[in-house]
Amino acid sequence: MNKNLTIKKYIFITFEGFTFQPHSELDVPDIENMQVIGFSQGIDTKEAFNTLLQQQQYLQNTTFNEIIAMELVDGKQDVFTIQP
Repeated sequence: MNKNLTIKKYIFITFEGFTFQPHSELDVPDIENMQVIGFSQGIDTKEAFNTLLQQQQYLQNTTFNEIIAMELVDGKQDVFTIQP
C-alpha cells in the first residue's frame, strides 16, 4: 500500500429490509428505513468494503443486494432524543 494514501473511515448502509419500533407487538414490520451493515476503513470504498467482508464473513450469506458506502469525515456525531 502506498504510504501517501490516507486511510478513511466508512459506514455501509442499505435501504433493504425493515425494522420494528421499540416495544411494538405487531407481526408486520412498521418502519421502512436504512439499516447499518457495518463500519470499515480503507484507502477507498472498495478496499473498505472488502475489509468489511473479511471481518464480517456472515455478510456473504445475507440477501442484501445493494449496500451503500458513505465516508465518515469528521468523526463528530449529534445525538437526538424524541420527546413525546
